[in-house]
Amino acid sequence: MDILNGKLFTAAEATVLEDVIVNRRDVRGNRFLDKPIAPDTLNKILDAALHAPSVGFSQPWEFVLIEDNHLKQQIRDSFAAENEKAISLFDADKQPEYIRLKLEGILEAPLNIAVFYKPAGKPVLGQTSMEEVGLYSVVCAVQNIWLMARALNVGVGWVSILDPEQVKNILKAPEENKLVAYLCLGYTDGFYTSPELELLQWEKRKMKDTAVFYNTY
Repeated sequence: MDILNGKLFTAAEATVLEDVIVNRRDVRGNRFLDKPIAPDTLNKILDAALHAPSVGFSQPWEFVLIEDNHLKQQIRDSFAAENEKAISLFDADKQPEYIRLKLEGILEAPLNIAVFYKPAGKPVLGQTSMEEVGLYSVVCAVQNIWLMARALNVGVGWVSILDPEQVKNILKAPEENKLVAYLCLGYTDGFYTSPELELLQWEKRKMKDTAVFYNTY
């Protein structure tokens, strides 16, 4: 068996990947269309998640697909409570702008996906010194979801303003599982040319000259 005969990519294929990465966006709830995601499209998105890299090939992820509106409403209520708490954490001049932001699409998106980390309960290759890399592996699965969805012109929004224990209870998740991400997925009316929070000047993009160091800091 020639195990080194893996696919090599062309420059044109690499350019497509670059385009997908650069044009990935966080889609807000008021821009999702009332249109279910096609089954073959959803399967491609989930397959991308299952092919994410994981330390020790541990694959510590589990996904809950949520279409039930009653469950969505309960989770939306958790967001509303946590979002109200968050307002006072920002500087006074930022608070009015924060209040105006649409930061979730739980009810508007046809599909929500709760992404969980499931601990192995035993030593995992590569995680014996840094146990948290199991969580990072799940984040890689989230990124694969986001990139494949974008390539298929499906919008994704990551909702992190939630009480994770409430979400676990609502979804009847196992006690040992940890909520890593809550995603809203759906077709959208379009994609912004730049990330929305960049367009709104909430934050500026970090450039290589302020983020990349050589050998040491």
